[in-house]
Amino acid sequence: MPDAEATMLRERMLALLSARAAEASICPSEVARASRPGGDWRVLMPGIRNVAAALARDGVVSVTQHGAIVDADAPPPGPVRLRRGPRWPAPG
Repeated sequence: MPDAEATMLRERMLALLSARAAEASICPSEVARASRPGGDWRVLMPGIRNVAAALARDGVVSVTQHGAIVDADAPPPGPVRLRRGPRWPAPG
């Protein structure tokens, strides 16, 4: 994924999380849909997973499934959600 796209996805993810209550979560597809309204947002999902994993490694976000934190580098099958991590707010 080009750096510009990864940066855009990161900024969109952090903006969506910032707009929610501190304990709220978002679906990764929300990032994709907000990044490509009316377009083929599904093509962005691999990049969103990569960005989420990088932010999770830094503690900025947590990747969850059924409310429990999961390994962002090897998430279990099925849908996951993103929420603010222990090192929120995101650095610069």
